Amino acid sequence: MTTATASVALFTADLRLHDNPVLRAALDSADEVVPLFVLDTGVQSAGYDVPNRRAFLADCLSDLDAGLRERGGRLIVRRGDVAGEVCAVASECGAQQVHLAGDVSGYAQRREERLRRALAADGRRLCVHDAVVTALPPGAVTPSGRDHFAVFTPYFRRWTGAGLRGVLHAPRTVRVPEGLASLPVPARTEVSGVSPAVAAGGESEGRARFDAWRAGPMKTYADQHDDLAADTTSRLSPHLHFGTLSAVELVHKARRTGGDGADAFVRQLAWRDFHHQVLAARPRAAHEDYRPRGDRWRHDEDEIAAWQQGRTGYPLVDAAMRQLLHEGWMHNRGRLLTASFLTKTLYVDWRVGARHFLDLLVDGDVANNQLNWQWVAGTGNDTRPNRVLNPLTQARRFDPDGTYVRRWLPELADVPGASVHQPWKLPDRERARLDYPQPLVGLSAGADRFLRARGLEGRSDARAD
Repeated sequence: MTTATASVALFTADLRLHDNPVLRAALDSADEVVPLFVLDTGVQSAGYDVPNRRAFLADCLSDLDAGLRERGGRLIVRRGDVAGEVCAVASECGAQQVHLAGDVSGYAQRREERLRRALAADGRRLCVHDAVVTALPPGAVTPSGRDHFAVFTPYFRRWTGAGLRGVLHAPRTVRVPEGLASLPVPARTEVSGVSPAVAAGGESEGRARFDAWRAGPMKTYADQHDDLAADTTSRLSPHLHFGTLSAVELVHKARRTGGDGADAFVRQLAWRDFHHQVLAARPRAAHEDYRPRGDRWRHDEDEIAAWQQGRTGYPLVDAAMRQLLHEGWMHNRGRLLTASFLTKTLYVDWRVGARHFLDLLVDGDVANNQLNWQWVAGTGNDTRPNRVLNPLTQARRFDPDGTYVRRWLPELADVPGASVHQPWKLPDRERARLDYPQPLVGLSAGADRFLRARGLEGRSDARAD
């Protein structure tokens, strides 16, 4: 009688059955496969295991387990150190290979190396697969003589011309070795401290959301993606972060759809890949300035708290911060504005803002979060590092009638017209009845302070937006 061979598919940021090279390779390499997820205690100690993402993760794992059971399998869940738990599972089922998606954060790279060494010590092999987390693997395109692109536009030209791998179908059957112990699949109801309106997670939810968005709002995405009140963005970033959707599959489907909206969406996926290739080459950029500017950041606890709570006195900034608190998500235009306000109007270290976002964002991805914060702060890859986004100018462009502000700031719901963006200009009697603060700082004073700090007095390019 022939003994069945087994392999392990270690799920990390690829919690899906469709277009998953990790699962496909594990299935092709053995008779049986262990679909394994480890509740990594190292993530918790590193400060990345926060309630909003934990709740979304629980949905993802529950949906993944359900999909596997429909195919005759199940998800094996363990808790602890990833290297130790994976080696234990491989030993229990006799697996010679463990399959894993390549990732770019410093933590992911260290985890991968520890796992590789631990498996090798047991005579087993780690197989790492690219183009699972991103559409194009980091390092797939590079400029002459350098290990990564530092500017997006030339990267995007090369990215657009590079061929993507094909899309893989979800498996029809998954045979799992018998007798493997598993913890219960986590449930969202077990998580406390979750923001009130965190979206549902899971591959089924992600695929349904994309299909609905592709059939409608994608068509106007190029024109409306910055419209705060319309809220017609895809909201797929949490699904990309947890890998319930494949970036490769999304690019292929968007290109088949065609049109300006699809092109604009693909460009955003390329931005995501861009940040991943930067972090892959410069892991320390998660915590250190990619391009130091000699900043001597201010640190005012009261101002930071006001920014976090949506009480800065600038309604568009505050509305975006309230959305973050309520949903664990924020419109991209809001992210740009709130980050600019913290780093360039209040002149507070971008790391303070990045940490707050990571504490709340369901899509809190180290590559995109940290490098987007650096882009706005002018210490990253922005070719105009000294631009300052003006909340009033942004309001006129992207929330002209105040709909977005009124949605998130009920204390300003009855303020008429454009006054909602400048409530401090209301007559004294009307202003006195509002439970809303005066601005923390004048916009000109904040911009002047920023320019002086960087030695840029008199520069006109800092006040363009």
